[in-house]
Amino acid sequence: MAMWQARWVADRLAVLLPEASVEIVEVPTRGDAHSGPFTGLSERGLFTSDVEVALVEGRIDVAVHSLKDLPVTTDGSLSLAAVPLRDDPRDALVSREGLTLATLPEGARVGTSSPRRACLIRSRRPDAEIVALRGNVGTRVRRVEEGHCDAAVLAAAGLKRLGLDDKVSERLEPRDFPPAPGQGALAVQVREDHAELNDVISGMDDPEARQTSSAERSLLEALGGGCSMPVGAHAWRTGDGLALLAFVGSLDGRTILRAEVSGEAPDALGKAAAESLLLQGAAALLS
Repeated sequence: MAMWQARWVADRLAVLLPEASVEIVEVPTRGDAHSGPFTGLSERGLFTSDVEVALVEGRIDVAVHSLKDLPVTTDGSLSLAAVPLRDDPRDALVSREGLTLATLPEGARVGTSSPRRACLIRSRRPDAEIVALRGNVGTRVRRVEEGHCDAAVLAAAGLKRLGLDDKVSERLEPRDFPPAPGQGALAVQVREDHAELNDVISGMDDPEARQTSSAERSLLEALGGGCSMPVGAHAWRTGDGLALLAFVGSLDGRTILRAEVSGEAPDALGKAAAESLLLQGAAALLS
């Protein structure tokens, strides 16, 4: 997935900077080597911090991330120059027999290593057994097909980008299964002092993708959390403004707090949703 995203940005850079040569540099991350579930605030930036270090040190000029993996607070010397692409933000269920989350058999084994997804699965199917599932998208799909688990929940955008749309048995609607803040979107970083490159890459920015993801990430920042927390958010355009649906849950799925707000300023929207969740007791769940 990381290579697909890097190539997507590289292809557009080659058009924007036809006189330059564009080279893809692979940077191994702690997230690639991590084998356990993503729990605990110490896991922030598992898939992005090593790439950011390479950018700060000048070993690369452009960093490409999945926006949902990028912490809301990053190195001040770096600029989020573009949010250029946002595919389907939903989660998707992959099952061996084409079943939905509701029609999986009693006690079904559902694969994920995401606390958010585990929380939401347990809230809807308390009988399900959560199975830790790691590896790239193709590996996780194969684990389902080989019978390691009955089903798995993955990002719909990742399946689409890798040509695995036909493996989806159900797309989980955001109102029932809120995705991770920024899910489906790309993030392109450059150094703040690289003004020319900032200007070029800012031309890739998609205003709607920027606004919706900013509202979602503002919620996360206001809650003081990272992508490893059981938090979900989905923002969408409503005429001249935005709407934001957000949730915070307990790891066992027994408690789900929800908030829905609307407005015009993405940052204010995220803060308003966070305030509503905190008034409902979100701080206790997130601690």
